[in-house]
Amino acid sequence: MIELDNVSYSYGGGELFSGVKLDLAPGSFQFLTGPSGAGKTTLLKLCYGALTATGGQVRMFGADAASMTRDQVALTRRRIGVVHQDCEFLDHLPLAENVSLPLTVSGRGGEADEYLPELLAWVGLSGQSSQLPPQLSGGERQRAALARAVITSPEVIIADEPTGNIDWEMSQRLLHLLIELNRMGKAVLVATHDMNLIRAAGAQTQARVLRLKGGQLLQAGADL
Repeated sequence: MIELDNVSYSYGGGELFSGVKLDLAPGSFQFLTGPSGAGKTTLLKLCYGALTATGGQVRMFGADAASMTRDQVALTRRRIGVVHQDCEFLDHLPLAENVSLPLTVSGRGGEADEYLPELLAWVGLSGQSSQLPPQLSGGERQRAALARAVITSPEVIIADEPTGNIDWEMSQRLLHLLIELNRMGKAVLVATHDMNLIRAAGAQTQARVLRLKGGQLLQAGADL
């Protein structure tokens, strides 16, 4: 669905990485690891069209990302759910409206009543639907961010350090939700520093571990 072929990215006169090959195929689950500053977030942004590669080719659902118009990229990104490490919400809107925003901005706001109750129940936030974002804990915000990312039924889920600011118990809960999405056939790519999280995933699903270091993307040992 999303393919990176010999991709490189440079900025400020320096090359961050090169020769990157990555395939987010249906039903795949992959972890992206690597030291801080290696370019993990940049690589994720290339996968969902927020940045343009300086070399090689990024294909999003069969189309060359470099040749897509801004509107085409926007439409394609509706097929990709993104969970950021520092999830941002509109603090003046209750949780339910924040989660349904992707439907609202895509002109599908009328579908929220159909999907929202079940989705909030799935992430364990039914009781918080009327709360404002500042009233939520870190773990609740991350689960709300995941709900918002999947409300449009995307085919690919990309998460950037989704457990970086929450405790281990909540990390396990979020991992379980991501594994459930993967079992539905979604492609899942998670950038993380947490090797314990990767080991926990290995006990529950088949996952591939990729390591970005020194400008190169390598497979880190055998698949889990």
